[in-house]
Formats: sequence, C-alpha cells, structure tokens
Amino acid sequence: MTHRNFAPLLATLTAGALFSLGATANPAEASSGAEPEAKVETQAAPALTPFSATYSASMSKGIKLNGAGKRELSRQDNGTWLYRTEVDSFIADINESLVFRWNDGQVVPLRYRYELSGLMISDRKQAIDFDWQAGLATGHYRGEPFELKLKKGALDPLGYQMQLRQDMKAGKREMAYPVIDKGDYDEERFAVLENEQLRLNGHTLDTLKAEKVRDSDSKRKTLMWFTPSQDYLLVRLRQVEPDGSEYELRLKDADLRS
Repeated sequence: MTHRNFAPLLATLTAGALFSLGATANPAEASSGAEPEAKVETQAAPALTPFSATYSASMSKGIKLNGAGKRELSRQDNGTWLYRTEVDSFIADINESLVFRWNDGQVVPLRYRYELSGLMISDRKQAIDFDWQAGLATGHYRGEPFELKLKKGALDPLGYQMQLRQDMKAGKREMAYPVIDKGDYDEERFAVLENEQLRLNGHTLDTLKAEKVRDSDSKRKTLMWFTPSQDYLLVRLRQVEPDGSEYELRLKDADLRS
C-alpha cells in the first residue's frame, strides 16, 4: 500500500515528458490560435537558466527510500529547450521530458513524453504533440488517442511547473494554468503563501513557500519551497494524502549554469 501511494509523489516530481533524442520540432505559432508569433526575449521576462538537480525522498515517519530523482533543463542547438526528469527506485522508474520554446516569458510546449513502470503499479505512458500552427494538440494516454483544440497558454504536466517557477521569478503570487493531461484540460492553480527559512543540507535558506490550490473539501495538500538565491529552484516538496500519509522530496545538490 505504501508503494502504491508513493507513485503520485514520483509523478509530481516528474510531471513532464520523455527525453526525445534529436528533437527538431519548431512549428510557428498560430496567428489566430493559442500563441502569438515568436518574440525576442526582453529584460521584462526572467531568463531561463540551465540547471541540473537531484532529490532524495522520504515517506511518513521519516522512512528513507532507496531511490533518487534527477531534473535537468538544457538549451538545444536549434534554440528549443529540453526539460526532463528521471526517477530510479525500487518502487518505480519514471522518464519524463518536454521540448519547448521560450517566448517572452511563456513556455510554449512542443513535444511531451511520459513513461512510468514499476512494482505494484500499472505501467503508464502519455504523449502530447503541440501543433500551434494548426491549433491542435494530439497524443495518447494509456493507449487511447486524443485530439484537443489548443487554448491560449496551454501547457503540459511538466511545462506548467517551469512556468510556475518563472512566474514566481517575475513577482507573481497567484497563478492558474490550462494544462492538458490524460486527454483533457485541467486548471492548475497555485498561490505563494509566505517567506520561510528552511534548514537544508546543513544550511539555512530563505525560501518562498507555495501551495497548490485545491477545492475546499479536498483532503490532499501539496506544499512547495523555492529559493530565490538559487534561481527559484524547487528545494522541497511535501504532500499530505487523504489518509494522512506524508511524502517529501528534498534537494540533495544542484548545478546552476549561466
């Protein structure tokens, strides 16, 4: 049961797409669709910074898990960005990645892939391809194909996490995103709660604490801590499940590159 319940936390860490080797997709945004023409980045939009970070995980009562998660952002030769996450543990292996464009402060997703396999959980795969010129998103979830009309600012399960981080860097404190997941749209809402000092790896960090906004009757709670001194990197994630179980991710180390 503990193994099964930990899967959503792994998915939270990895919510993006499979690493796509040699991806060269670069469609133009639709003039009447969800995205404007590509713009040159300006000082008004916080710049993206490549990074690599690894996380450790624990469950209720401080039980350590024999696994680690890695998240990486890198710029590709064709001007697109690759955002990927890998989790390797005895519970589950997850590969997730997103190829996207960065247009004046906005993540423009192009190609999203997700694959999960492990013990005591069903294998899952999801793929989303964004055709901004045609104004359509196509893909499949658990073998079932889907097609959706693209909304303005539409994101994927990994892209909205990058957008959240960048919006916080831009000074926003309440955010909502239309996210395509499992063949349909969800609205993901977040709010920054407060500044908080966090003890991590023997150091005290000044962080911004944020929460995923859920319905008032929801018993699930997700809290995140971002550190402005490290380019608003996610340094801690804590999730409380309806049954009272708690799961946590903590940053082990990070490499920020300019």
